Amino acid sequence: MQQFDVVIVGAGAAGLFCAGVAGQLGLKVLVLDHAKKVAEKIRISGGGRCNFTNRDATHEQFLSSNPHFCRSALARYTPRDFLALVQRHRIAWHEKHKGQLFCDESSEDIIRMLLRECDAGGVQRWHSCTVHAVRHTAARFELDTRAGVVAGARLVVATGGLSIPQIGASDFGYRLARQFGHRVVPTRPALVPLTFDAAAWAPFAALAGVSLEVRIATGEGKGRGEFLEDLLFTHRGLSGPAVLQVSSYWHPGQPILVDLVPHLRLSEALREAKAARTRKHLPNELAAWMPARLADTWLALGVEAEGATRGAQPGSGPPYKAAVPPALERPLGEIRDRDLDHLAERLHRWSLVPSGTEGYRKAEVTAGGVDTRELSSQTMESRLVPGLHFIGEVVDVTGWLGGYNFQWAWASAAACARAMAAARPGP
Repeated sequence: MQQFDVVIVGAGAAGLFCAGVAGQLGLKVLVLDHAKKVAEKIRISGGGRCNFTNRDATHEQFLSSNPHFCRSALARYTPRDFLALVQRHRIAWHEKHKGQLFCDESSEDIIRMLLRECDAGGVQRWHSCTVHAVRHTAARFELDTRAGVVAGARLVVATGGLSIPQIGASDFGYRLARQFGHRVVPTRPALVPLTFDAAAWAPFAALAGVSLEVRIATGEGKGRGEFLEDLLFTHRGLSGPAVLQVSSYWHPGQPILVDLVPHLRLSEALREAKAARTRKHLPNELAAWMPARLADTWLALGVEAEGATRGAQPGSGPPYKAAVPPALERPLGEIRDRDLDHLAERLHRWSLVPSGTEGYRKAEVTAGGVDTRELSSQTMESRLVPGLHFIGEVVDVTGWLGGYNFQWAWASAAACARAMAAARPGP
């Protein structure tokens, strides 16, 4: 039986980074992973360029049933710290927008960096190595693996969540947590496109590919999320950064509220255009502020007709009118102010009730996870089983879109590795 100071299950972002830090701090580390290739989620992230952190990351961009848990780790290992590591490895990078940092070349640069850090710490890595069972004795953890039995004084669970099962995601970490008495906050897909009933969405399906910047919101109180981002129409519903962001806050049955023209007061703009005695028809006027295809579809559905306001709610399923309301067919100058005001109100407050999401196969992360109330925020160690740690996505901490979840991986891994090294008995 081979023995180690630390056995880490999961060779993703959190697992590899924890291994590298712990190894370089003097611990004998083994990393196990059931996949043939390590860090597949890093490899496919950011369109293949890995949005590896966000300059603006603080605890405020994270969701959890215990919202202050992540504060300590994020404060002690910051985006600046990880960026310094990236620069030390001479990886070219750039900032896209809103603090999002990407590799200039490829996500492979980050993977190679993490592997070099592991090599510098003498870390052993076993790939395609399934863990069949885990036991805990008074002094150590024993793991039955495809390569035999191994033991570690400490066990770190860095197995990620359920998102993107096609690259190997599994529920192993949650099952292991429950085995040792931990509660798991119910999991759900997050940072995921939203879908609608096919019949109700049919009038909008032809808009697939249309995008625009919107203000979008859902939830209430502390559970409310609101974002100003790009929205994308799809054949089945809505996607794009705006929807991915708000999806982490959405729960079945809740409406989402979309402002399709967030940068102006549409009622005032339409009245000003009317006062200018324009002969333009309404669709042409709206096309100045939103995609023409969307303006045409919106009006053609008749959602502005009197008594047809529910038609702007695809999730609720009422039929749509087939033609532009007669009141809106005339030139803008001939349309009543109250009809223009009603149009503006509906475009500023489009309420929809999604029927669901695209699920884990399209979700970038998993919300929920190991309950942080049973973990130390300083060390990521279990309060129930000494020597057992949970880091990264398997924990009930979920970041916004834009590099935040990678920063949680780095920060939680660093907190765990440093704590394990500090707790190691002296010679």
